[in-house]
Amino acid sequence: QVQLVESGGGLVQPGGSLRLSCVASGFTLDYYTIGWFRQAPGKEREGVSCISSSGGSTVYIGSVKGRFAISRDNAANTVYLQMNDLKPEDTAAYYCAAVRRNYCSTLRRGYDYWGQGTQVTVSS
Repeated sequence: QVQLVESGGGLVQPGGSLRLSCVASGFTLDYYTIGWFRQAPGKEREGVSCISSSGGSTVYIGSVKGRFAISRDNAANTVYLQMNDLKPEDTAAYYCAAVRRNYCSTLRRGYDYWGQGTQVTVSS
């Protein structure tokens, strides 16, 4: 059974850090580009970051550049999103998604597999 499972979310104060994990089961991530998306209440789901299947290409949206870092460990079938200097506007449910291709895009279109999400709340 193909599955993506996110973890690592939680409640953090502004300026704090979290590391999200996305673990794949039922398939190997080696040939898949992975994207991280987020959805805040009442808003559209937006792409945050992605990493190509080779790991050679990464993309970040402007609001998280310099604060978030995406990485992958194919041996562990896992992709990470390190989030530093978190802000209240980062509060959302975060989802990882996978698509079998080597180029990276933060557009939702084309991603085949989605996780159930992990909640990130940034509040004092």
